[in-house]
Amino acid sequence: MPDVGEGLTEAEILKWYVQPGDTVEDGQVVCEVETAKAAVELPIPFDGTVHELRFPEGTTVDVGQVIISVNVGGGAAPEAPAAEAAPAVQAAAPAPVAPAVEEEAEPQGRTPVLVGYGVAASSTKRRPRKAAQGAVPAAPAAPAQAAPAAVPVAVPVSVPEQLNGHGPGAGRPLAKPPVRKLAKDLGVDLAAVTPTGPDGIITREDVHAAAAPAPAPAVEAPAPAPVAQPVAVPAAVQAAQAAPAVSTDARETRVPVKGVRKATAAAMVGSAFTAPHVTEFVTFDITRTMKLVEELKSGTDMAGLRVNPLLLIAKAVLVAVRRNPEINAAWDEAAQEIVLKHYVNLGIAAATPRGLLVPNIKDAHAQTLPELSASLSELISTARDGKTTPAAMQGGTFTITNVGVFGVDTGTPILNPGESAILAVGAIKLQPWVHKGKVKPRQVTTLALSFDHRLVDGELGSKFLADVAAILEQPKRLISWA
Repeated sequence: MPDVGEGLTEAEILKWYVQPGDTVEDGQVVCEVETAKAAVELPIPFDGTVHELRFPEGTTVDVGQVIISVNVGGGAAPEAPAAEAAPAVQAAAPAPVAPAVEEEAEPQGRTPVLVGYGVAASSTKRRPRKAAQGAVPAAPAAPAQAAPAAVPVAVPVSVPEQLNGHGPGAGRPLAKPPVRKLAKDLGVDLAAVTPTGPDGIITREDVHAAAAPAPAPAVEAPAPAPVAQPVAVPAAVQAAQAAPAVSTDARETRVPVKGVRKATAAAMVGSAFTAPHVTEFVTFDITRTMKLVEELKSGTDMAGLRVNPLLLIAKAVLVAVRRNPEINAAWDEAAQEIVLKHYVNLGIAAATPRGLLVPNIKDAHAQTLPELSASLSELISTARDGKTTPAAMQGGTFTITNVGVFGVDTGTPILNPGESAILAVGAIKLQPWVHKGKVKPRQVTTLALSFDHRLVDGELGSKFLADVAAILEQPKRLISWA
């Protein structure tokens, strides 16, 4: 499984386009996988015949694990087990197909994988993982049949002493914040957990295994073997694992948390418990902006382009950011610095069949109104079609979420990680409003601005929100304030 996006550690196999015995060509798409950020089609990097599919559809696979083996140039099928014999080595320098062991490896570069040149070996010096049944250290140039004879018996002796932070000089166990919280909730000591994740990282499954009442040896014994046995799972069992678990009385359904939902949950928990959120609200008369929307729709300047209230709200946000540039920033915890962004990558929260996605318009601050309209239309249509790329969801600086399309007045949005503010747009409704000294029916809406109080003070947040509302009350300010 190649690294198809920055920071991603796993992907789910959605669909196989080939079967064992099929002939494949260099660049041919063999499967579609779903990461936490996007659905991606994976091509094969050479010609050959498919020997084995290592995982069925619906399986979540860690980056670096072998998912398919292909006979290249008449190579023999028995070479596939050679790749299985060293799963720990493949996780560090993955070779997605077994025949790759025949090819001359690049000494310090990346090995060819399904997408480009895939995962580089880890640059950090992590604690070694426990060897599995005589795992073989990396020896790319050696023939596959020589692997069983090269079993290193001396390596495993020192591994248990330092595994997952145990032993002299070891640091804290390696685990992500959600996993640490899970361990705390279950009363599990991470220092006593045997890791199975890449580079010795503790996974949620490791914590659950450690919390189980069964004796520790029974949990640890099968831990190194999940890669070697996927094809041995009966089809009926695979189908049962892929389908949501339904109780006997059909009163409950359990749906596995994975893909976009899993990533969204982790991001929202991390943001909510890291950044001190403050939310402010403003309700105002947006009638003039709605009239401008209708005028632009009938004009020639925006002919063929999508014009709606969100377009002018996005433009108002960009003008308000220019007037209050400190709102467009990020908190760097490691460096203890506030990073001011002199560009705006405007994120738009989009509800899709795959879940909530927040792609962003790169350098939105430099776009004209027609250009911004085209970018918005492309962003939303691409997201709804499920074709948003991981790159499109990275690097955002400010986000807009339009909850008004669901008929609600407003909300208290949670910050997108790495950003300092997010604006929620409520429903636009005809309401009685005092206009020029008289109560008249006017179109009214409510905006809610959530911001990170570590770097955005109440004054700055209030000025920014007031500016957005003022522009939408008097849209001529899009010109006079720009």
